[in-house]
Amino acid sequence: MPNASPVVISMGDPAGIGPEIILKAWTTRRVSSPLFACIGDPAVMRACAERLGLTAPVEISKLSTAAHCFPDALPVLSAAVGITAPLVPGTPDPRHAAAAKASIEAAVALCLAGEALGLVTAPIAKSVMYEAGFSFPGHTEFLAELTRDHPVPGTRGPAMMLAGGGLRVVLTSIHEPLARAVASLSAERIEQIARLTHQALRRDFGIAEPRLALAGLNPHAGEAGTLGREEIDIINPAAARLRAEGIAITDALPPDTMFHAEARAGYDAAICLYHDQGLIPVKTLDFHGGVNITLGLPIVRTSPDHGTAFDIAGQGVARADSLLAAIDAAASIAGHRA
Repeated sequence: MPNASPVVISMGDPAGIGPEIILKAWTTRRVSSPLFACIGDPAVMRACAERLGLTAPVEISKLSTAAHCFPDALPVLSAAVGITAPLVPGTPDPRHAAAAKASIEAAVALCLAGEALGLVTAPIAKSVMYEAGFSFPGHTEFLAELTRDHPVPGTRGPAMMLAGGGLRVVLTSIHEPLARAVASLSAERIEQIARLTHQALRRDFGIAEPRLALAGLNPHAGEAGTLGREEIDIINPAAARLRAEGIAITDALPPDTMFHAEARAGYDAAICLYHDQGLIPVKTLDFHGGVNITLGLPIVRTSPDHGTAFDIAGQGVARADSLLAAIDAAASIAGHRA
């Protein structure tokens, strides 16, 4: 292990459950987990460990030493910007936003420099970040900006894939109001997301001949136009063009019949047209272990599929299942890319 590169985990909102689940991930899997290190404020991580009775992390000065420390303690590399305002677990404070943002930026820089295998982002609270002047809808869009000057083979993202319970879904829209997501639906966007997904399934998941399922927008996929014409005018023509390119993708499928076990066996990923259409089935199948994966970036990025959970922060009850799944996914994707 001494020469291994780690997966890096950004600290997330320090008042949320991020520090707790990072420490718990190390506690649970320090023997069997892929090597990982936290990027953030070492004082925050030490205080969290002390409060919850967990093994104290160790501060490191360079990422290359993480492997030597990992068997005995969670390695934490400072992101240079620490917490300057009082920290109360469960109490969000926009004064902590600078430290959360710096953690992400430092982790991305390590990935771009080739020092880290990939990035797992612990949850941030977008409302808190917005109060501090953060101008991006979420992690995904911020990471796209941080990596925009670095080339990507094939189609560039970002696109959001959610994986859990044996299901992968990729969204054509991310954090948008439903009315806007429907109004902005276009064949061009469907085709871009399908190409990204096809590319990622081959490059990041090792699937030689990916099979894609395409969700319809309307009930019964429009019922031959009687319940809406988007399938006829936009969705199915896009699918036909993609098949002409050699991408195996269905026409629009009725969304209420495409996620049961027998249906899922027929495809490797589903293209969904708005946020909840994809997230509801993933979270139903695996509420605690879902993973968010960003496609089309020059770095590997995953995250747990949950938020900051301020309501339980600091109580020692947060579960690290999704974070552990995200760490495993990041290491697996990095291995496929290598």
